[in-house]
Amino acid sequence: MSASHEIPVLTEAEHRRQLRRAVLASTIGTSIEWYDFFLYSTVTGLVFAHLFFPHADHFVGTLEAFGVYAVGFVARPVGAAIFGHYGDRLGRKAALITTLLLMGGATFLVALVPGYDRIGIWGAVILTFLRFIQGIGVGGEWGGSVLLAMEWAQTNRHRGFIASWPQFGVPAGLFLANLAVLAFSAISGEHFLTWGWRVPFLLSIVLVGLGLYIRLGILETPVFVRLVAERRIERAPVLEVLRRQPREIILTALCRMAEQAPFYVFTAFVFAYGTGLLHLDRDFLLTAVLAASVLSFFSIPFFGHLSDRFGRKRIYMLGAGLTGVFGFVYFALLDTRTPELVALAIVLSLVPHDIMYGPQAALIAESFPGRLRYSGASLGYQLSSVIAGGPAPLIASSLVARSHSASGVALFILACAIISLIATALLKDRTNQDISGDEAPGKPTGLHSLE
Repeated sequence: MSASHEIPVLTEAEHRRQLRRAVLASTIGTSIEWYDFFLYSTVTGLVFAHLFFPHADHFVGTLEAFGVYAVGFVARPVGAAIFGHYGDRLGRKAALITTLLLMGGATFLVALVPGYDRIGIWGAVILTFLRFIQGIGVGGEWGGSVLLAMEWAQTNRHRGFIASWPQFGVPAGLFLANLAVLAFSAISGEHFLTWGWRVPFLLSIVLVGLGLYIRLGILETPVFVRLVAERRIERAPVLEVLRRQPREIILTALCRMAEQAPFYVFTAFVFAYGTGLLHLDRDFLLTAVLAASVLSFFSIPFFGHLSDRFGRKRIYMLGAGLTGVFGFVYFALLDTRTPELVALAIVLSLVPHDIMYGPQAALIAESFPGRLRYSGASLGYQLSSVIAGGPAPLIASSLVARSHSASGVALFILACAIISLIATALLKDRTNQDISGDEAPGKPTGLHSLE
């Protein structure tokens, strides 16, 4: 067996150093990948209906653009299965480097896709293919980034807080994506629809280089190294976790309904709704979403920390309940068209989401043993993208197109919240239980704190 597969003996100081590096690598790498994914989300509501479906009615064009957008969510479980397999067999680090390259390459190429006026419908076809590749990349990213941080945390008391930092990549990516679009919207002005929107996609290649440099310098997690050294790697981890833990996969997918669907209503559909129906300024909406993402910088790790103190399920269900109610408040404030109230609605929209998103990484990853954790956590997390995240803007656009009112969208958010409350109630809460080994989660803890 190679030396790289031997269990390293680290001093307390060395372990702390590796933990910090792992958290940093996970957070920065995830921020870059979510920048790529959210950049597409933001531009979909602002540009793609005009550029790739120019002959359609506004709402029809928006639906077609969000249809292409949804392809990325369909691809995410595919990425979860592919990289879950290799992440549980070859290691968390190798899988994460590959997802970064895949995601960044696809995002860069989006900038080069010609519009309908140059190659007709083939522009939308190419866009759909690149969105599928993006989805595969981000589908494999989440599980690895969470495990890279969490499996270096050899204490149970702070696991929710540590695992929340890769989640920090979502608001960071959202912030960077909206900032880039806002900046080049201002720079390009009336030429935003021709070339301004393309520059942020081109810039993603620089971020990929940064992320690659950081991820190449980290060590594999102690949990995976131990599994390799003890020859306990599964031949087909995806099939094995589907056979052994289908209940946990289904429940973790359903528990995300209240987090996943409303998030894409609040951060993607809002651009189409705000500019198309309410006739609000594009840059004003971008700035408001930018402010919401800044607030999430603080709220996500805070609620991850609270889950360590009060339990994952308790905090998570609080967020789901608040989200179900907030949908009605959100659209009531938007429909006033009063700038201050619209900004308030958008800025506050991610707080109920963050109450769930902070504890979510630990809640899901704790449900699976080490040898199946990348596969199981990734599948549970990404399956919700098919049933919630991807369809959410499509469903919202369809509901508004029929009634020219957002009341149906608020009811849709409430339904998602109810599903999440039921699914989370059925999950086992493994807060503060030892998950460092290969056994089924939940054995009594015997580890010391090294943080």
